[in-house]
Amino acid sequence: MTSEASTLEVSGDKTAQTNLSPKEIVAELVRRARAAMEAYENHDPERVDDAVRALAWSIYKPENAKFLAEMAVEDTGLGNVPSKIIKNTRKTFGTLRDLLRAKTVGVIEENPERGMVKYGKPVGVVAAVCPSTNPAATPVNKAMMAIKGGNAVIIAPSPSGQITTAKTVEFMRAELKKSGHPEDLVQLLPAPVSKETTQELMNQVDLAVVTGSQNNVKRAMQSGTVAIGVGAGNVPVIIDSTADLDDAAEKICASKIFDNSTSCSSENSVIILDDIYEDAIAALTRAGGWRCTRKERDKVSEKLWIDGKLNRHVIARDPDVTAKALGLAPEAEQSKFFMVEEDHIDGKHTFADEKLSLVLTVYRAKDFADAKRIVHDVLEVTGKGHSAGIHTKNLDHARELAADTDVVRILVNQAHTFGNGGGFNNALPFTLSMGGGTWAGNTITENLNYRHFINITHLVTTIPEDKPSEEELFGPYWQRYGK
Repeated sequence: MTSEASTLEVSGDKTAQTNLSPKEIVAELVRRARAAMEAYENHDPERVDDAVRALAWSIYKPENAKFLAEMAVEDTGLGNVPSKIIKNTRKTFGTLRDLLRAKTVGVIEENPERGMVKYGKPVGVVAAVCPSTNPAATPVNKAMMAIKGGNAVIIAPSPSGQITTAKTVEFMRAELKKSGHPEDLVQLLPAPVSKETTQELMNQVDLAVVTGSQNNVKRAMQSGTVAIGVGAGNVPVIIDSTADLDDAAEKICASKIFDNSTSCSSENSVIILDDIYEDAIAALTRAGGWRCTRKERDKVSEKLWIDGKLNRHVIARDPDVTAKALGLAPEAEQSKFFMVEEDHIDGKHTFADEKLSLVLTVYRAKDFADAKRIVHDVLEVTGKGHSAGIHTKNLDHARELAADTDVVRILVNQAHTFGNGGGFNNALPFTLSMGGGTWAGNTITENLNYRHFINITHLVTTIPEDKPSEEELFGPYWQRYGK
């Protein structure tokens, strides 16, 4: 190590800084990352998959999954341990499935008839900016995708999740070392994490991939580095007149309460058609919902937002804690989530906004057209581009919602939290980062996946000429309008 870098010491997850500037700290991390990439056999698919398996096992290992889940809740105060264990294992397992089925390095596609061969190559050093809501699962998820492309990754944790993310990186580095891969393929931005060091990291790498605050996403886009950011969630879901109400209610409940609503894919609003409104409310109540009175609704409004910010004593808390904090009736503490009925849509910091809590807004729609209008208006407040859903037996309604709604994902008869980021019973790739397209100011319009971590070289050879006649191309136009 050079004398300039002698004050930046790395041992496992323990990256200590003393007197280096943010620019110097990041430069040393990037230098190590590039050196690791050179030593890494990143054009050998078997070795790449071996490294990806190592990263997956670092968090999937039962004792590690539990330990990191417990640490995350203690570290951040967000969510609950059982859900985070599921997140650490299910998302990792699904992502590993997807990655092992993909070709990313060397020849990844051959099409002799078209004279085309494609070669996958690394994008370089990746900055992975991660949120406090997933301080363990997201770092591993992004690292697996980056390493699958032959890259190295530097993790920038959320300050409030730094301890958990540091331990997660320690586990990843240990598995890389055990399996004979350079540990510096995965590194950690050292504590204390700040906007300044995170910004410097985004400035110096080859690709920045940002999940979390929209402020971080915006700064990544303005960094001058190629950046992938994802949009804010605020999922509205329609229950139409044909839906299986108990099935819909059970799925909405399971999704809403998972990890105490920390997921960006958690349902924030339910829009129920008028003719089944009371029956649907009854089904949601049977599933575990508490129907707030008008007076309780006002209490929730006063206490969910404080000075224009979500109340930290309410967001992502257990239901009994949430009920007490919101001033609900004692009986509400036995419920799983809390329904607030609204008859209009306001702007930010209202029930139309993302709530990151067990509070679910319920709207009554006159008909399906009105339900679509409410979905549109809710997404205009927050969440445009991200996702929406519908519970229905009428697939024409699902198709109409998909055609008319500016989101990347429309889920049909699914628990959003378990399907939006990939499922074993749908075709979406597993991820913890969901792009929202240009609607959300994002560069991707799909789930973050391995394709975003590779460059492709196209080897092009000649094929028999494929040149149609002028009549074939212009004929229909000439017939309608003349030459």
